[in-house]
Amino acid sequence: MANSVSTRKGGDGRLTAALDPQDQGPQDACGVFGVWAPGEDVAKLTYYGLYALQHRGQESAGIAVSNGRQILVYKDMGLVSQVFDESTLDALQGHLAIGHSRYSTTGASTWHNAQPTFHPTAHGSIALAHNGNLTNTADLAAMVRDRSVLDGELDLKVHRPEQVGSTNDTSVVTALLADHPDTTVEERAVELLPQVKGAFSFVWMTENTLYAARDPQGIRPLVLGRLERGWVVASETAALDIVGASFIREIDPGELIAVDADGLRSRTFAEPAPKHCLFEFVYLARPDTIMTGKRMHSVRVEIGRRLAKQFPVDADLVIPVPESGTPSAIGYAEASGIPYGTGLVKNSYVGRTFIQPSQTIRQLGIRLKLNPLRDVIEGKRLVVVDDSIVRGNTQRALVRMLREAGAREVHVRISSPPVKWPCFYGIDFATRAELIGNGLSVDEICRSIDADSLGYIDLDELVDATDVPKQNLCRACFDGVYPIPLPTPERLGKDVLEVNPTAPVVRTTDVDGLAASLAGSGAADALQRP
Repeated sequence: MANSVSTRKGGDGRLTAALDPQDQGPQDACGVFGVWAPGEDVAKLTYYGLYALQHRGQESAGIAVSNGRQILVYKDMGLVSQVFDESTLDALQGHLAIGHSRYSTTGASTWHNAQPTFHPTAHGSIALAHNGNLTNTADLAAMVRDRSVLDGELDLKVHRPEQVGSTNDTSVVTALLADHPDTTVEERAVELLPQVKGAFSFVWMTENTLYAARDPQGIRPLVLGRLERGWVVASETAALDIVGASFIREIDPGELIAVDADGLRSRTFAEPAPKHCLFEFVYLARPDTIMTGKRMHSVRVEIGRRLAKQFPVDADLVIPVPESGTPSAIGYAEASGIPYGTGLVKNSYVGRTFIQPSQTIRQLGIRLKLNPLRDVIEGKRLVVVDDSIVRGNTQRALVRMLREAGAREVHVRISSPPVKWPCFYGIDFATRAELIGNGLSVDEICRSIDADSLGYIDLDELVDATDVPKQNLCRACFDGVYPIPLPTPERLGKDVLEVNPTAPVVRTTDVDGLAASLAGSGAADALQRP
């Protein structure tokens, strides 16, 4: 058994935040991938699967591979293409692999918190990757302490320095799964998973078995695919497409599957109570991904059609904010009869460099990401379609840039309702106090970004466009109804786990700024139960 250590190669690619730390939009949940396929190059399949899921996490990436005797883990900070090269992948030989691309939701963005996590057991070892965010991490950490299994990722006395310092919820779950002296990993999972609260799509492995499990609410996506000589699990169907796997079905909420030499088996560990994330339909998932039987591109085009009917305007041209606004802009143009056009050109490589911009470049702000086509927009009345407004800084700069390029009018249309509430299930929005939709009315936001008009799609219209019953969707960021009960503010947030340097224990700590920011903007409301 081994847990490979790599040297850091580069940055994490987060150029948007570096350009303007006050303008960080909704950060995607993580991407997970797993494959059981003897005779296939599983490391390269996982690499390409993660490449397809890069949009879900861009801070770190990792792959764990087993050859039946030992698990080898390789992970580092950066994009998938920065972390792995041909020689690295060639060294990862086996029949079974899992992979992860990370955006941090619990635990800082450090190498120690990169995934997959690794933990030895009495009979082998476990590597685990997680998409989502848990709400009872502090309670699970107490279970780790109480069960005296602090001999892995969370133990300061262990003589594996690469593991010291892990403060993410995934490491806690890995430690608890590894503690199964009198039973199998599968039976331990059936015992443990009902005690894990929050959003989770787990993919993990032992030396010979691939596992996957989805929380009873199914907040984060997880799908099952078939290869000619094996099986694949992934966050999105787009990852199945890229490795040539056929889509079989979504893994059900509350379902645990296992794949080994005996084939695939499934069992239910909790009663399903579906609450699929509505924001996946708006923004997070790739447009070519299928969720709940619908292609995301088609859903977003339908959102645009409904947006046009709800907020019509006399205009000359509909343009998207690329690329997240493109499908809805197509739908808006189709339903309104206003021509669709390209008015903004996106730099495809923004977010794919670790070079820190100078103050001069930082002042250019949005122009490094988007540049207007003056010949297209000059003198035109524009409808500009985007997926969401978080703080409003991007839209304010965008409207100014379009006016400077000669636009006569700028009408902004948003394919989601105002984001008013933070997410605790795997999306890293701004705090509630920073969300422009929480503090201002639509008219006030319109004036703030200097648009001629502003329209957000109605929540019920958005829900109808998905064809998913409203009661089966998590809408918390839009309406404040959290389907999974939340603990007190100090037991939430990225920094909920802190390792005490003087003793090998895990304890909870106040989340810097979280309680204060919630208290300053209606904290009690943020913690209302459905």
